[in-house]
Amino acid sequence: MSQEPESPAPPAELRLRIRVTRGEDIAIGPGKIALLEAIREHGSITLAARQIGMSYRRAWMLLDEVNRSLRRPATTSAQGGQRGGGSVLTAEGETVVRLYREIERQAEQACAAQITALLAMVGDPE
Repeated sequence: MSQEPESPAPPAELRLRIRVTRGEDIAIGPGKIALLEAIREHGSITLAARQIGMSYRRAWMLLDEVNRSLRRPATTSAQGGQRGGGSVLTAEGETVVRLYREIERQAEQACAAQITALLAMVGDPE
């Protein structure tokens, strides 16, 4: 029997996981931002959930948490009908996504040297 060669381990990477909390609740986090971006792209909670590998129920619950956490909702939805329903980001939702992504970029830039040094310390798996 021949053994297949093991594929090389992926290189180490650093992932910033920024969360905005209110008490024990996560008001804004990476999953919620990904969901908002997918809604922007698809105009539908169903299609957005499918794209990011999430159930419709879970997506709806996350979206409800975001909308209740903000002063103004991040999305607006239309009920089904002749042309079907849909969801779009509000100006507030667009701003939340933009600010979140800017914070990520600026944090990575500000800490580039430390990130490089930390990743260099991570060895190859044995």
